[in-house]
Amino acid sequence: MLAYAHRLLPVLARAGRHRAFTVTLTIAAALRVVTMLGYPPARLYWYDSFTYLHNAVHLRAEQGFHPIGYPLLLRALLPFHSVEVVVAVQHAMGLATGVVVYAALRGRGAPGWAAVATVAASAPVLFDASFLRLEHAVLSDSLFVLLVVAATALLVRRPVPSARAAAAAGLLLAGAALTRTIALPLILLAVLVLAVRRVPWRRLAVLALSGLLPVAAYAGWCAGVHGRFAIGGGDGVALWARTMTFADCALVRPPPDLAPLCPNGLALDAASEYVWAGESSLNRLPGGHAALNERARAFALRAIAA
Repeated sequence: MLAYAHRLLPVLARAGRHRAFTVTLTIAAALRVVTMLGYPPARLYWYDSFTYLHNAVHLRAEQGFHPIGYPLLLRALLPFHSVEVVVAVQHAMGLATGVVVYAALRGRGAPGWAAVATVAASAPVLFDASFLRLEHAVLSDSLFVLLVVAATALLVRRPVPSARAAAAAGLLLAGAALTRTIALPLILLAVLVLAVRRVPWRRLAVLALSGLLPVAAYAGWCAGVHGRFAIGGGDGVALWARTMTFADCALVRPPPDLAPLCPNGLALDAASEYVWAGESSLNRLPGGHAALNERARAFALRAIAA
């Protein structure tokens, strides 16, 4: 027992220096325990959840909206055969995001009380019910947020990040892009920001290569499977959905092959809902989203131009 106590003393000393944040993190953890007890095993009513689960079981390059990142996490957890394990891991990711933000702020010299206040303000994953809800569903948001925040923390930890930090940040941003495609521009944005800060070009090259090579490798896999060098196949459909709120086919004058994609009188609360609504003109056509992606993009560009 004395030996274990001796090992525990340094841990307790470190916790004492971060007492305020330790209390904050404990409360946030308690909220997640209550969530798991109150809503077992998870909230699974999102459209994407079932696609993610299918992709995790049948792992392959995806042609739709969801690249390989989150299905890889689910695949790693597949031996447990438990959705509760999935949401427990995601709740832990929410807590880890708060820890990363706090550590980054303390690493830049912020006092303890200021770091805790900033975590509470800038990392709502700790307390916001919306983030608790996302962590408690089979969705990629928790993984995505953690990857982006961790990459950012590595890049701001020092005025000039080391080559190792740049490589790790690039890999994290690549993982984020392969989890949600919206993160792809963040790799180039990070390089641009560091270039403005006059970071040595070798560090910029390390960041760019470590971020873009995994993405290019996955895009190459997609090209081999689907014949299209891309990390997703739903960009045209997503853009088409955005145009459903304003497209007027009397002005667009689409050719006969695109005319069936015109608005059909359906009115929905959000543009993204047109992607999934069975009554939308796109979903009344045969073939599915992947087969209609190019036609949808062509219609959307005409609608925007009109």
